[in-house]
Amino acid sequence: MSASLQVTQKLQQHQQQHQQQQQHHFESSCYLSSKSSVKQQSFSTYKTSSRRLKTTVKTEKGQEVVKLSPLPKRAKRTYLAMDSDKEVIGYVIPVFRASHAAVRSLMEAQDEEVTEEGINYVAMRNLFVREAKEAATVDVKVEKRTRTTHIRESAGRLEFNKTMDEWSTFRKKMNPDSLTHPPEFIVKPRGQTVWEGSTVKLHCTVAGWPKPRMAWYKNNVLIDAKAHPEKYTVENNYNMHSLEIKNCDFIDTAQYHASALNVKGEASSVATIVVKRFQEGEVAGPLDPKPHGFCAEHGVTFETTIIDKFEVAFGSEGETLSLGCTVIVYPTVKKYQPDVVWYRNSVPLKPSKWVHSHWSGERATLTLVHLNKEDEGMYTLRVNTKSGFDTYSAYVFVRDADVEVEGVPVAPLDVRCHDANKDYVVVTWKQPAVEGSSSILGYYIDRCEVGTHHWAQCNDAPVKYARFPVTGLMEGRSYVFRVRAMNKSGVSRSSRVSEAVVAMDPSDRARLRAGPSAPWTGIIKFTEEDPTVGIVPGEPSDVVVTEATKSYVVLAWKPPVQRGHEGVMYYIEKCISGTDTWQRVNTGMPVKSPRFALFDLAEGKSYSFRVRCCNSAGVGETSVSTGEITVGDKLDLPSAPGNPVTCRNTNTSVVVFWGACKEVKHLVGYYIEYSVVGTDEWKPCNNKPVKQTRFVCHGLTTGSNCVFRVKAVNAAGYSHSSSNSDAVVVQAAISIPGKPTGVTLLEAVKDYMMLAWTEPASTGGADIRGYFVDYRTVRGDVVGKWHEMNHKALTTTSFKAENLKENVFYQFQVRAMNMAGVSKGSLPTSALECKEWTITVAGPPLGLHVLEVRDTSAVVLWEPPTFDGRTPVNGYYLDVKEASAGEKGWKAAHEKVNKRKYMKVTGLKSGTSYAFRVRAQNLAGVGKPSAALGPILAQTSPGTNEIYVDVDDDGVISMIFECSEMKEGSEFVWSKNYQTITDTSRLTITTENGRSRAIFNSPSLEDLGIFSCVVTNTDGFSSSYTLTEEGLMRLLDISHEHKFPVIPFKNEMAMELLEKGRVRFWTQLEKFTSACQVEYVFNDVLVTEGKKYTMNFDKSTGIIEMFMDSLEISDEGTFTFNLVDGKAKGTTSLVLIGDEFRELQKKSEFERAEWVRKQGPHFVEYLGFTVTQECNVLLKCKIGNIRPETEITWFKDNIEIAEDDEDAQKIERNDGDLTFNIGKWVIKQEKPKVKGGKKPTAVDVPLPPRPKISKADAGIYQVILRDDRGKDKSIFDLTDAGYQAVMNELFRVIATSSSDIKVVSTEHGIILYSNVTYYNEELRVGWLHKDAKIAVSERVKSGVTGEQLWLKINEPTEKDKGKYAMDIFDGKDGVKRVFDLSGKAWEEAFEEFQRLKAAAIAERNRARVIGGLPDVVAIQEGKSLNLTGNVWGEPVPEVSWTKNDRELVSDERYTLKFEHGKFASITIAAVTTADSGKYALLVKNKYGKEAGEFTVSVYNPEEEEKEEKKG
Repeated sequence: MSASLQVTQKLQQHQQQHQQQQQHHFESSCYLSSKSSVKQQSFSTYKTSSRRLKTTVKTEKGQEVVKLSPLPKRAKRTYLAMDSDKEVIGYVIPVFRASHAAVRSLMEAQDEEVTEEGINYVAMRNLFVREAKEAATVDVKVEKRTRTTHIRESAGRLEFNKTMDEWSTFRKKMNPDSLTHPPEFIVKPRGQTVWEGSTVKLHCTVAGWPKPRMAWYKNNVLIDAKAHPEKYTVENNYNMHSLEIKNCDFIDTAQYHASALNVKGEASSVATIVVKRFQEGEVAGPLDPKPHGFCAEHGVTFETTIIDKFEVAFGSEGETLSLGCTVIVYPTVKKYQPDVVWYRNSVPLKPSKWVHSHWSGERATLTLVHLNKEDEGMYTLRVNTKSGFDTYSAYVFVRDADVEVEGVPVAPLDVRCHDANKDYVVVTWKQPAVEGSSSILGYYIDRCEVGTHHWAQCNDAPVKYARFPVTGLMEGRSYVFRVRAMNKSGVSRSSRVSEAVVAMDPSDRARLRAGPSAPWTGIIKFTEEDPTVGIVPGEPSDVVVTEATKSYVVLAWKPPVQRGHEGVMYYIEKCISGTDTWQRVNTGMPVKSPRFALFDLAEGKSYSFRVRCCNSAGVGETSVSTGEITVGDKLDLPSAPGNPVTCRNTNTSVVVFWGACKEVKHLVGYYIEYSVVGTDEWKPCNNKPVKQTRFVCHGLTTGSNCVFRVKAVNAAGYSHSSSNSDAVVVQAAISIPGKPTGVTLLEAVKDYMMLAWTEPASTGGADIRGYFVDYRTVRGDVVGKWHEMNHKALTTTSFKAENLKENVFYQFQVRAMNMAGVSKGSLPTSALECKEWTITVAGPPLGLHVLEVRDTSAVVLWEPPTFDGRTPVNGYYLDVKEASAGEKGWKAAHEKVNKRKYMKVTGLKSGTSYAFRVRAQNLAGVGKPSAALGPILAQTSPGTNEIYVDVDDDGVISMIFECSEMKEGSEFVWSKNYQTITDTSRLTITTENGRSRAIFNSPSLEDLGIFSCVVTNTDGFSSSYTLTEEGLMRLLDISHEHKFPVIPFKNEMAMELLEKGRVRFWTQLEKFTSACQVEYVFNDVLVTEGKKYTMNFDKSTGIIEMFMDSLEISDEGTFTFNLVDGKAKGTTSLVLIGDEFRELQKKSEFERAEWVRKQGPHFVEYLGFTVTQECNVLLKCKIGNIRPETEITWFKDNIEIAEDDEDAQKIERNDGDLTFNIGKWVIKQEKPKVKGGKKPTAVDVPLPPRPKISKADAGIYQVILRDDRGKDKSIFDLTDAGYQAVMNELFRVIATSSSDIKVVSTEHGIILYSNVTYYNEELRVGWLHKDAKIAVSERVKSGVTGEQLWLKINEPTEKDKGKYAMDIFDGKDGVKRVFDLSGKAWEEAFEEFQRLKAAAIAERNRARVIGGLPDVVAIQEGKSLNLTGNVWGEPVPEVSWTKNDRELVSDERYTLKFEHGKFASITIAAVTTADSGKYALLVKNKYGKEAGEFTVSVYNPEEEEKEEKKG
């Protein structure tokens, strides 16, 4: 047979539960006959731990057969088939065991699958059946075989196996794909139950080709072993896979999935791990035996505390919000961490690009990136430990981002995809809370293929439903969707994009998502041919209308049973009711998905629908018609919710209840809105619909009066809003008060006890109405029941417990009461004995409480003790300590006794909690302290205001206190010296809208004291104001000013001179009205505007002016401005008399003359001098009003400087600036003289630069400006004092330009020098050494070279070390430059000096040739050559001669001499041409060497003549 055989094995777990106690199991086995044509091979099997007993039975024919016992329930008989190389090549058909029902269903499934197989399968099946029957008829005989026979048979089997292996290898090469198959679990992981702290390991064996990839999951969450190596270890060896879980904890109890995946498919198996805890009992000792699996944290009970909790949070779309809590787990166990999980609306949050969670070991943080309305909800932090869990929750509100166009709706939310198929998906969303200025008309749906950025609109017309089928998708591609809402004003922003969805067949998606593969059913499939090719598909079934709206109708059906392997597509047909005509809807392209959306149907008409299947073989039969379907909305709008009921919650929140909608389908949720009474603006409380009928609306303004309404929403749209709720004021709800504290015994007598306590810290939002005292008897360790001592509430914080028994011990507790109820009892007192006291000192003060708590201060008040002792109380002592300090931390707040019942404590640390107590004193001494009050946090509460004093326009003095935290029932209570004011004769108190005013009726010294105001039913809002005598006097002065107002002046009357000598009198008002009038008075005579006076009152600036053209003798006197503004008056005057008036008159005349002068050419700045940084001395002035014809003439000593003068070249003009550069160097350019009609060959050399200034430049310089408009002149005296002033300025510039002193070494010594910009001979420069003037000598000299000031120290010694200073005269005190020639500076300079000195000595004494030798010697052949060179050197140098770099020696040819240590000579008796060459005289001593080189050229005259003739 040429067909290839493929054996497939599928594993499936069939678990069925039956109520019957007995189950009948049947065992069926199937095996491959060794006689069949299928290849034979040996199988190596995995042995199980179960054992089967062999029994021998006799058949009807008398034959003995071996029968095995039934398999145990837990036996696993799945085997791998391996060849001799231990490679998996197939599978042994397993024995399937099940109940009757399971076997029957399995056989039916087998029959169904058989119908799908081809003819080859039928032939092979018949072959197997025939061979099985033949095998059944064979007699089973048991015979003994010899060892030889056994060995022969074994050898035959080995040879046969070798042949089969070769055949199998050949088949693999010919058709390798025949071996590929999906993953299969041969050995599945087994569930286990372990103790906490132990380590568990899950094993499994997986086969498949290609080799599957394994992944482990915990409760469907992928386990990342690399990220948590301390917890998990994953091993993969060949086909054996394992997961090791270390140090198991209770939270490791879960379902663990092993998932295997390759290109052929996926398989998975589940195992359950249960981690058990040890039972709690008696604590075992350290030497007691530990149970198996004991871990370090076993027996530890963890206590979890969540602190630093996040509050109700508000964010806006697009923002980033972080929530966090600090988690304390006690006790701390090494390497133990709790499981921290975040929830939104009770759904666990998974990390994504929008949600990031972090656990640092102490703090849990959740970060919401780019907030969207989908993020709104109740967030819960759950901390799981092995001892339990702890949670904390708070709501997060997400407000809509600002709309780009006013009136458009906000973005929809919660876009999701459903019912995805090959080319179809249903997109749903939720409507937004705010529709904008008009109702939403519909929605646009956009899609974008994953991996691109192109968004395409899916619908041309807006859809009203919040649900839309999107068609036309490409199979196998992923898409994301978004939605936009539209109303009359425009289109909203886009919603957050949906999660990506793949357009594919749901069955393919289910297979990829992973369910375990079906068990192998024993069917052998042959793939020789495909009998389904060419078969026309059958008809679809169950065609139904899943959705019907006014816009579209969605059909759904089941694919046909007979459809072949190539897949089918569908045509949809419709028929209008009342006709028999069927129209094909999708004529152009059949659809691939068993879903289809029909648009453009007529609303109100009825239609019938049916579906046909098609493939390459043709179009199948039609399905059964759906029947008549009327086009219209199936889903109605929800009905209006019930009437909302509100309840106060906190200062910024209100609880709203409402009735659920009575008629609603597929409710999405409710939106709650609120509006402040008096406005028509409705604002959303939630931007994400909620399904419950109770909601806490946060973010409201304290004290505002609000109404609420609710509307429901489903896919069809919004319901009508409910009716408005009753108005509610946003305030905290009233609750029962806290527990009283500090119950103490004040006095004890034979039959009664006096008790006192401190009022509770929290009043519950309402005034305390009274207290109840309970008591019980105590006898040893036995306590009795609590009994009430008073049936009527007490209004004080003390009580006299009467009718007690002497010498009996009692315990007491106190409960507070307000309008909400009675609080819990205080902490019981210690056992107190009822017996008479003999104490002489006063008892403890009562009723301690604080007011005016600020960052650094607080006011403590108390009541006198009930028991005064033997003498009355004459004072109190207040003690204070930090709340965290012990009893030794108490310190006295003051030294002297305080006779008042209050005291202000200052010097507190902001943010620190304190405790206070008070002790009373009488003549007998200081009594016991009161109960401690505290802890009191020294911190100014937000919104706290202080009392301030106001004086109104009528002079009324009042004190004002404002409070923004007023609640229902809150009142202002004014006190003087902390005693409530009951006498209204001194003060009148008015209150309005959180503001109270205490008006002084007749302020006097009787009103001195401390005025305080307390706001009841708040968190202690209070303040005080101390009115002192000085403060009262100041207020009375202000009051008088307000009663008799004076116009305030910003500036009193002043005078200034203007151009032309005009005089301006002016003043400026600080505060006035438009009705203000001014009178101008001179010497009590009213003056008016005219020729002499000009007046102006600029009411925009408040400036009042009066102008006079000139001052005359008659104008001496007093000038006054009188002002009237309603009842306010003002006067300001200026007196001009005597010398002051005459001086002003002169100035006026001068200014007028100046004005006249400036009408022509004039000097803006008169002639002066300046010295530049380059030390140029300039005479300069500024001129103005110059014309081209204006003459500018310079004079020196009354002699005009002509244009051809040398000084004329020093004059420069730059616009209005004239300068005369005194020190400018002018080169004389004389005309050359012509001698004999010839031009000179050279010009005169210019003289060296002249000094910047010298005494020759002294004189009187003058500049005159003149034209037809007038003239002006300016003179500068550069003689005597003027010359000296210029020189002093020059000296200052020179001294300032001097550089820091530097040091340089020479062969003679050390030089200190400083560079200046310029040096003048008259400049005085002095040098100091160690603050003493240096005397000039041959060794130490000072001087100037160019612009360098220097001090030379020849042959320096240690005495020359020290600080040197150069003093340069700068015209005043002088400028000093200091240099410290010691330390490193001295060492470096002295070392350099010694080096240079040695180098100079060496240079002077170095051997050298100083003369006598020519450069070139030309000598005739045969002549005698004698050359002598002069030599110098100390010591006398060594002398040698060389020729062409070869040393010469004295012999018959060369005569070398060196005489007197100075003269070295060389003599050559008769030179020849061989003597030509390069010679050198070498001299050398210990300081150096030198060579005097010369060239000798020997010539023959006769040879030269011959060469000339030839040439």
